[in-house]
Amino acid sequence: MEAFYLLCSIASTFVSSTALSFLLAIRSFSRFLSPILANECCDRAAVRLYQGRVRHSRTKPVFNSFEYPVRYALFDLDRVQHDSHFSADRAREAAGTDGPVFLLTIPTSVGYDQNPLKVYYCYDLGEEGEEEERWSLPRLKNCIAEVTNTPWGEKVFFEFAPGSDMVAKPLHVSPFMDMIGNWKIHASEPGDNIFISISVQHPTLGNYFIATLSAKRVHSSTTSLNMEKYFWLMPHKVAALIYWQAVKLWWKNVPFIGHPKYSNPSYRDDALSRGNEICPLRINRRQSNKLNQNSNGESRTRWCIWRDAEWPWA
Repeated sequence: MEAFYLLCSIASTFVSSTALSFLLAIRSFSRFLSPILANECCDRAAVRLYQGRVRHSRTKPVFNSFEYPVRYALFDLDRVQHDSHFSADRAREAAGTDGPVFLLTIPTSVGYDQNPLKVYYCYDLGEEGEEEERWSLPRLKNCIAEVTNTPWGEKVFFEFAPGSDMVAKPLHVSPFMDMIGNWKIHASEPGDNIFISISVQHPTLGNYFIATLSAKRVHSSTTSLNMEKYFWLMPHKVAALIYWQAVKLWWKNVPFIGHPKYSNPSYRDDALSRGNEICPLRINRRQSNKLNQNSNGESRTRWCIWRDAEWPWA
């Protein structure tokens, strides 16, 4: 059944993306005829563009490694209406913060959205309540990861501490990995450079897999037309590479692992329990008071929710 839905998704995406790409070409041509109409401006202070590389490396049960170029955008969610499941207010509520929220994502391109990982960077305001310059805030307090699997049409949102943190694996992301083990996450504060790494720590296989994103800021025009051209087919390329690597792993006889919902319907509850056992989220006194938790500021239950992704499994 998953294969049928996947083929339907590929077919519908091909048709819609082809049509919208044709319209994008017309808009690009119209720029020479009517620059004012073609150059609808974006808020330059509300978005940053990045270009870098994603690298995956697996050592067991077989070695497999690859990398590919990628482009990302960092949006100030208080200034940009972004097609995301989380608004700035919802992210602040989940993260226990009261300042700006920035979303790192691959924007939708010609009708298609494919983001294996999105990150919400959640800041606190100063002690006196003032808001500092938005792109140089030193108080990054919490992060939220949004991870999507393909082709099961699921996504999970969970919080993690900036810098370095560990969470119990909450989602069946790959049919060539089981649900056992933890994700060790490193995430730097976004600036001129962005770095994120997620490694799998498995009780029997060890640290057998790591994925990294490293990117640098690109100083480029952020008109709506240029944004569309900059990210043209970027989500499609990411999806194609995901499936191609799956084919390679299958060809190397890596065992196929079915979705845990068929064998363990409570796998989500198990992931929550394991997550709070291995590393409860550390918070400070101000966050503790805002969340109406214990005033000692020691720790609190880690927040995590699951949702069904929208068609075609964005």
